Amino acid sequence: MATMTEWLRDPSPASRTQARLGQSYLAWLRMRRNPLAMVGLFIILVLLFVAAFAPWVATHDPLAQNLSQRLLPPGTPGHWLGTDDFGRDIWSRIAYGSRITLYIVTLVAVTAPVLGLLIGTVAGYFGGWVDQVLMRITDIFLAFPRLILALALVAVLGPGIENAVLAIALTAWPPYARVARAETLTVRTSDYIAAVRLQGAGAGRIIWGHVMPMCLPSVIIRVTLDMAGVILIAAGLGFLGLGVQPPTPEWGLMISSGRKFLFEQWWVATMPGLAIFIVSLGFNLLGDGLRDVLDPRSSGK
Repeated sequence: MATMTEWLRDPSPASRTQARLGQSYLAWLRMRRNPLAMVGLFIILVLLFVAAFAPWVATHDPLAQNLSQRLLPPGTPGHWLGTDDFGRDIWSRIAYGSRITLYIVTLVAVTAPVLGLLIGTVAGYFGGWVDQVLMRITDIFLAFPRLILALALVAVLGPGIENAVLAIALTAWPPYARVARAETLTVRTSDYIAAVRLQGAGAGRIIWGHVMPMCLPSVIIRVTLDMAGVILIAAGLGFLGLGVQPPTPEWGLMISSGRKFLFEQWWVATMPGLAIFIVSLGFNLLGDGLRDVLDPRSSGK
């Protein structure tokens, strides 16, 4: 172990692979010194575990109804988080609902940042009228609240998880474009960019191979911090009946169905609400930790 640690921390790496692994190891050491970031990482790992092993973690079929056991309180034998108005086990529905939450978060995370990164780097690199056109389009999207714009898109496209993901992705890309543009403006006049340009590299190669990698740390931080907002928007669409449709176990939809029992059978809506709160908190804590690790301006803290 000591030999591997020394190899990773070697100040004069012998290969690019060793250099990258060494940087990742040092980043992990900085990350590990942040207890709140580790709490966020633990929450996200638990989410991944529950989503991956939902059939084994859940104690009941999330769709099975048993009206003789409806609205049982938490702590009931066999239903430790209680049951809903159809007698379905709340814990099992939350466990399976984590799959839907992770599905939405993953699809948005691999679509919106890519679009925003592409638009932002192109606008920042070329400048001029290209920058003006792309940034004015970005400003139009930013002028609308994300939830309102997502509601409008889903109303046009129709309810469903695919349309909800598409609507969220179409409303989530503008902040990434702004971040990527700002980073591009700071590096496009750098000496190494000028050197690559003198070697005959075209604009596409420079943007893809040299500008985008410099923007990735800021975009990754933004993605992690934005995941809480994505979860809330997805839950909001489900709450309004425009996202995942019943009887699929989705956290926002579960809150919507339990709101009429909020004062007497509070657990029906509170338990999925707590799940949303905990997962959102986990992404925020992890995002703060990644910002301290990946942001070069804070590396000396």
